[in-house]
Amino acid sequence: MAYGAALAAAAVTALLMRDHGAIAAAFCADAAATVVVFIFSVAFNNSSMYDPYWSAAPLPIALFWAFAADGGSISVRGLVVMALVAAWGARLTYNWYRQWQGLVHEDWRYADFRKRTGRFYWPVSFLGIHFFPTVMVFIGCLSMYPVMTAGYADPWFLDGVALFVTASAIIIETVADKQLNRFVKGGPPKESILSTGLWAYSRHPNYFGEISFWWGLFLFSLAADEFHWWTFIGPLAITVMFITVSIPMMEKRMVSRRPHYAERQKKVSMLVPWFRKK
Repeated sequence: MAYGAALAAAAVTALLMRDHGAIAAAFCADAAATVVVFIFSVAFNNSSMYDPYWSAAPLPIALFWAFAADGGSISVRGLVVMALVAAWGARLTYNWYRQWQGLVHEDWRYADFRKRTGRFYWPVSFLGIHFFPTVMVFIGCLSMYPVMTAGYADPWFLDGVALFVTASAIIIETVADKQLNRFVKGGPPKESILSTGLWAYSRHPNYFGEISFWWGLFLFSLAADEFHWWTFIGPLAITVMFITVSIPMMEKRMVSRRPHYAERQKKVSMLVPWFRKK
């Protein structure tokens, strides 16, 4: 119901903003949907209501840009990008779903924010947990704009590189998630650390895959129209966010809960999979 209402709000907003440009209309529609989800988060006193949103938003944005362009046709490149985005979103949403414990469950990071911010929690939740991720994902999605609006163009070498990077990123994320899920379900000792598979070469292979996915979309953007080079701001911002916010937060939690993790930090690459240090 929450996401149906969010989609309806986005559609109405996009219709009202149709004369202000496709990018502005898409962003306002995205923001309106985020506000609706936030209202449900407050109503259920649970910010995790937002969690699946950012994996569900990119595909409707791509579709909107495709049909807002002259003629409303989708090129082969556009279809490939939409298929990759759909696969990425399905993987991410499924990974969230299999860990979801119902509306009583809230992400540990949000619970931590709640304790630290007290009565200011909901303004912080709106800005930091709801609106900020929406903005980050939207600027990442800007790479899809030239792909969806540039019309037909013969594929070339860069398309192949983009396909390889983006598809590989999705595979890396999928494998990393599967390995982590299997490890957790195996009921390991409380202080044990996953150090096999992709996790033997990177402390955060899932984050590496996520970052690579957005850079792959950027390569598709360059293949469609090199004059949209400025769309690199999306994957760059997402990379900075993971390196300066998401990874440090996770590292701090791991060190506090698993004493041997500090030793792992010395031996295993933080992000890019690489050989272990002796």
